[in-house]
Formats: sequence, C-alpha cells, structure tokens
Amino acid sequence: MNADTPDADTPRADTPRADTPRSGTPHAGAAHDGTPAAPGRVVLLTASHRVAPGLLSWPAWRTLHAADRVLCADAGHPQLPYLREAGVTVEIAAPAAEELVAACAPGRTVVVLATGEGDRALTDGLARMAGSGRVAMPDLELLPGSYDLPGARLLDLVEVMDRIRRECPWSSRQTHQGLAKYGIEEAYELVEAIEDGDRDELREELGDVLLQVVFHARIAEEHEEEPFSVDDVAGTIVEKLIHRHPHVFGDERAETPEEVKEHWLRTKAVEKRRASVTDGVPLGQPGLALAAKLASRVRTAGLDVTPPSGDGIGYELLALAVRAEAAGVDPEAALRAAGRAYRDAIRAAEGRGATG
Repeated sequence: MNADTPDADTPRADTPRADTPRSGTPHAGAAHDGTPAAPGRVVLLTASHRVAPGLLSWPAWRTLHAADRVLCADAGHPQLPYLREAGVTVEIAAPAAEELVAACAPGRTVVVLATGEGDRALTDGLARMAGSGRVAMPDLELLPGSYDLPGARLLDLVEVMDRIRRECPWSSRQTHQGLAKYGIEEAYELVEAIEDGDRDELREELGDVLLQVVFHARIAEEHEEEPFSVDDVAGTIVEKLIHRHPHVFGDERAETPEEVKEHWLRTKAVEKRRASVTDGVPLGQPGLALAAKLASRVRTAGLDVTPPSGDGIGYELLALAVRAEAAGVDPEAALRAAGRAYRDAIRAAEGRGATG
C-alpha cells in the first residue's frame, strides 16, 4: 500500500468526524428549506464470537455496503480484515451518543460494529436521548450479523477449561486418576437431582457432569503417545449414535422401543465382538446395579442361568436384584427410595425427641 494511501480503518482527510457535519450540509435537524431533516438511521451490528469472522448474514452485508459510514471502536476487531476484503471502509472511532445522532442527519445511515465487550455507554446514551423527548432521534436498529447455533456455549466451556488448565495451580496438576472419584460423585449427585425432581439442581448437576467430560478431554490432549481432544470424544459418540440408529440415519425400520433396542444390541454385538454377554459389565459398580445388569444380559441373550445360592445376605440380595430386574424394577433406585423414606423417619424421630 502506498504510504500516502489511508488504511481502510483510518478515516480519509476529507471524511468528517462523527460529530462533524459534511461541508455545506446544514446541521442535524435542519434542512435547506427550514423543514426538519430526515432523522437517518443508526444500526448496531453484532456478531457472535463463536462464529468464524467474515461469516455474516446477507442483511448484514447489504447494510454494510449501503451505509454512509461504518464505525468501530476496536482496531483489533476480528471482523475488520474481512470487511476490508469486501470493500467496506471502517472508521476506527468511538463516538458519544450525541455525536452519533448528529452524524446520521440528514437521512444518513451509520453502522456501528459492536465490540466484543459491548457498547454499553453508547447504547445507554442513545436510550437517554430517546427518553428525553427533546431530540429528533434517528431510527435505531439492532442487526445480528451472525447467530449462535444450539450448543454454541459448549465452545465457551472448552475455552474456559483450556485456560483453567493452563493457569490454575490446582487444575493444571490434575490427572485422570485423580479426578476419577469426582466423576463418581457428580454422577450420584445427578441421580439425586433427578430423583428429587429439582429442575435447578438438575441443570447444575448436568453441568458438573459435563465439566468432568471436558476436563478429562483437556487432560488427554497432553498425552505424549496417544493424545485426543474433546472434538475426538464428540466425534466418537456421534459416529456411534449414527451407526446404532440405522432406523434414523439409514434404511432400517423400527416402530417400537423394543425394536430400537434390538437394533442397538445387534449393532453393539457386531462392534464389540464380545466372547461373553458379561464382557463390558463393570464389576466396580454398586452391587445391586451389578446384579441387575448381569440379569439383564442373561435375559436379553435368552440364556437359562439360575442365580447361585448360598449362605449370607449377599446371595439374598442377589436373588432380590434378579427378581426386581425381571419385573422391570431398578433395584438401586428402589433401595434409594426406601432409604429416603428411612431417612425421613429418622428425621421425624429426631424432631419428636427435640420437642419431647
């Protein structure tokens, strides 16, 4: 670029400041014949930082090209290189509300490219002017140039987790092994929120479980030999879901939940190629859940296996868990419900003792 050629972000010498009318142009609010001038238009253009810069809607591009002036307070705004490439001249300026209103008269359109931190002072100033009733205000328009897609806040979570991993003295030292207990705790707290029916708690606990996934994935990026990222984790489960739902993404048909489960188990069997129906059943899970899972595998496979019997409460609990699974009852959930009732009875007894 020639040294004498102004940059696209720098106003030309003959370009008036936001608070300066063009030469020969009457001041804001006055036309040549004394009648009120057209108020003009202020367009606040926003763009999601989660969407790649330059990917703006057609209304946004059309407005940018048609505007009399385009202003931006941030010289490092990520959209600027793409606006320059598209031939849009952007002035680096942060006008006050009064200056911006004056720049719109007579009948001019001024686009303000919102910064990442927002333009609170400007919007508050415009609101005060409009509310005063003493100023002929231009039309004010909020124009989203790009929108967040569902799940966009997950990108924020990944970004925040990355920074925490790099800068937090505690988080930067954590390992998969060290975090394992928290995963179990968060899963139990999620179950409790579900069983309590507390929507606020449910939302919070789902977030805590999600944090465990993102945290472990961030740690996995640092493995010297077999690193993987949260994108790899998401990609794996996406592929699995598509493959196990041929009735949704393929040509298979499934009209009932039972047929869906049949598809799932058949596809899973091909994927895993397990030698036993017990393969993949984690032995470290709670005892009742383990017994019910084994009984479910036996029933699904059509095997005739009588639960072992013997002395001791363990065999009695095993028989109860198998019976519950056959009846469609989750023995863990049933025992937790009974445990809650027992807890309530204890609290009631404590209350009677305190008042007795």
